[in-house]
Amino acid sequence: MKYWLMKTEPESYSIDDLAKEKNKTTFWSGVRNYQARNFMRDDMKKGDLVLFYHSNANPPSIVGVAEVVKESYPDFTSWDENDHHYDPKSTEDNPRWFMVDIKLKKKFPEALGRNELTDVKALSGMELMRKGSRLSVQPVTKKEFDAILKLASVTP
Repeated sequence: MKYWLMKTEPESYSIDDLAKEKNKTTFWSGVRNYQARNFMRDDMKKGDLVLFYHSNANPPSIVGVAEVVKESYPDFTSWDENDHHYDPKSTEDNPRWFMVDIKLKKKFPEALGRNELTDVKALSGMELMRKGSRLSVQPVTKKEFDAILKLASVTP
């Protein structure tokens, strides 16, 4: 099993939106960064756990845990000219972008603000804590994942 962090802007799609979905499950579409795409396409597997992160929030925060319930498949939003994730270079015959399905496992009782994480030794090497880190999908170590759960006082 691997561990991940996935960022979303809560005004576009929040953990509360995920909680309202049928079976608390959605497809994670719209990723348009090649490194993030490669993580989803090549490395994410069913059963992997995901830290759900609200970026562009005040403060940016980890707000819960989700699980990958369907491995990568072509991101059909890239083919829809009316979708803001449309990419004319991506086609059904030659898809450029991929997505996975995730299911909400647990919303944290309290959001863990990024500023609360800066002094946690176990998180010092975490990609999220690196200055200038903008990847919307990033790997997390088991040690980092466990430290986050401990801070949130939850089990997955």
